[in-house]
Parts: sequence; C-alpha cells; structure tokens
Amino acid sequence: MSPAPREPGIDLLRALAILTVMLYHITSHGIAMPALVEQGWMGVDLFFVLSGYLIGWQLLRGYAHGTPPRWGDFMLGRALRILPAYYAVLALYVLLPGAREGGGLQPLWKFVTFTFNLWPDWEQGAAFSHAWSLCVEEHFYWLLPPVLWLLARRPGVLPIALTAAAIVAGGMLLRGWLWQAKVVPYLASGDAAAAMDGFVSNIYDPTWTRLDGLLAGVLLAAVRAFRPGWWARLLRHPWLLLGAGVALLAASTRTPLDGLPGSVALFPLIALGCACLLAGVLSPATPIGRRPLPGVRPLATLAFSLYLTHKQVYAWLDGLLPGLGQRAPLAALPVYIAASIGAAALLYLAVERPGLRLRARLCPRIPAACPANRAACHKPGS
Repeated sequence: MSPAPREPGIDLLRALAILTVMLYHITSHGIAMPALVEQGWMGVDLFFVLSGYLIGWQLLRGYAHGTPPRWGDFMLGRALRILPAYYAVLALYVLLPGAREGGGLQPLWKFVTFTFNLWPDWEQGAAFSHAWSLCVEEHFYWLLPPVLWLLARRPGVLPIALTAAAIVAGGMLLRGWLWQAKVVPYLASGDAAAAMDGFVSNIYDPTWTRLDGLLAGVLLAAVRAFRPGWWARLLRHPWLLLGAGVALLAASTRTPLDGLPGSVALFPLIALGCACLLAGVLSPATPIGRRPLPGVRPLATLAFSLYLTHKQVYAWLDGLLPGLGQRAPLAALPVYIAASIGAAALLYLAVERPGLRLRARLCPRIPAACPANRAACHKPGS
C-alpha cells in the first residue's frame, strides 16, 4: 500500500511548535527576544495536542472499522519511534558532561525509565530537563490503550463525554489543591525559588496534571473516527476555528501560569486553543491545509531530533563562543539555530531514520493507520 500524502497543516503546526520551544529556550543563553517569546513554553502543549490526535486516530480508526489495534505492534512501533534517538542523546549527556545545560544530570534511572517528571530533584541539576515531556508522552502510550479498550466495550457519546469531563475537572481540582499545598507555603515564607520548584515539580511536569492537551487531540480523533458527519461540518469552518484558536491562545498569554488561576485553568484553555488550530489547518478549505509552505517540511521532519538536542547544542555554543548572545544577538540567533538544525539532521540521519525504517519493516500496518505517511508523524512523542 502506498503511503497517504503528508498533511501540510500538521507539518506547519509541528514546525511552529518546535520553533517556539527553541526560541523560548534560547532566551536563557543571553539572546534577547521579544516578550512574546516568553510564551514559547506553549509549544509543548501544541505537541501534546498533535500527539493525542495522531496516536488517537491511529488507534480509534481501527475501532471504528471493527478491527481493534494489535497492541504488540503499537507498543513496538512506539519504542522504535522514540527510544533510539532518545537513548542516543541521553548517552551524549552521560558521556559529555561539559556540554550539558543546567548543571548536573539527575540519576540515570529516571531518564531510562521515563520517570524523570514524577520525582525530579533540581538540586542535582537540570540537564536534559526537557525530557519531562517525553515522559508524559510515554505514559500516554501506556494509558491510552486500556482506556480505549474499556470505552470500546460500551461505545457512545455519553461515556466519552463523561470520561473527558472527569479528566479535565479532576486535573483542575488537583492542580488547585497542589498549588495550595505545595506552592503557597513557600510563597508565604518569602522563598520564591522553593515556590517555583514546588510549582514545576508538582504542577507543571507530572503526567497527571498535563493530560489536557493529549485529551483534546484524542477527542478530535474520536470525532473524526466515530462521527464523520460532525467532522465534515467542523472542517467547513476553518477560518472560524483558526480565529478561535488564535484568540484562545492570545487570551492565555494574559494569565500568568505560575499563579492559582493559571495553574488551575490555563492548561485546558491552551489545549482548546491548540485543538482549534489543529482542526483549522486540517481543513482543505484553506491554502495551508492544501499546500505545504516552503521550508516547513524539513523542519517538521527534524522536529523530534531538534527537540532532543537543541538545548545541548546551545550549551556547547556557549562554551565555544562565550558572550556572543550579549555582544551580537542578531548574529548569535542564526548561529544557534543553524547549529541546532545541523546537529538534529545528523541525529536524524544516523539514528532516527534507521529506527523509523526498522519500524516500517517490523510494523507495516502502523503507517496505514496514520492520517499522513510515516514521516508526517515525526514529532516529539508521535
């Protein structure tokens, strides 16, 4: 079976997500950026929505056609997608301590077992700290199959809606309680650093507080799989969806994340905004849904490798070209971005692409279940 064509809208969002994350992190290396870049952490939430949609569609499509997924193939495909490049980069962090960002590396077992986001210890260092989001993705791969299996036993809109509402409401209540229990005491004592540590460790990083984006993507996939009429009507209004997505994300920038309102409500608001953007770019009624923009496809293809390596590349350049960001920020930005793309291309060609080719041989049914070809699923966590 020949692969389906790439989805240019998905590639566009993937490229946008990795760029926003890279620019957000580059501000920590002395390169001044516009204030809007400080909201670049939302790129991770966009990745979560994309992952929820792509993985959800891959699994739900089979259920909708009466052919449940082969879970062994699914988990093997996930392993071959994530582990080769991830463990290669982890080895670099272990073997090249001088090129680490964020100081020391926390115990290796946390990274090997994808539990870094559950028990972080920032006193030991923050090197490879962005691996927290891959931990969330890995937990999602293990949690989604049994949830879908249970819902498939009693399919219907009501069970799905109640499950989704329980996840969103439970997450909001949990984050509110964690704010009061793990952050407020430090704020009351004037220890801002400990308060931020409590926020990141208990609210921002753990899987159980970050399900909103993944859920939003899965719900989009469920509509496409089980309610194709609803899906068709939804895609007839792409500009409304895109406008709503931009408006919701713009509104999200007005609420500080590290506060009680932001901790409780910001993640579901961002997830909804990203889901609107995703539905909008999937519509063939817009130019971005029909035709790829120049330069987007290569950047989208390298997104996973870029995500893994860019912070390490930044740290290496800091040592090689000390003070460049302060002396010549306009020159430093393309240097840092180009070096990151070069390192990501090397990782992709040497490790990631061979793993994907092995996956295609061992799990031939996986690409056919995706809304785009194999390469269209190349993203952090996809």
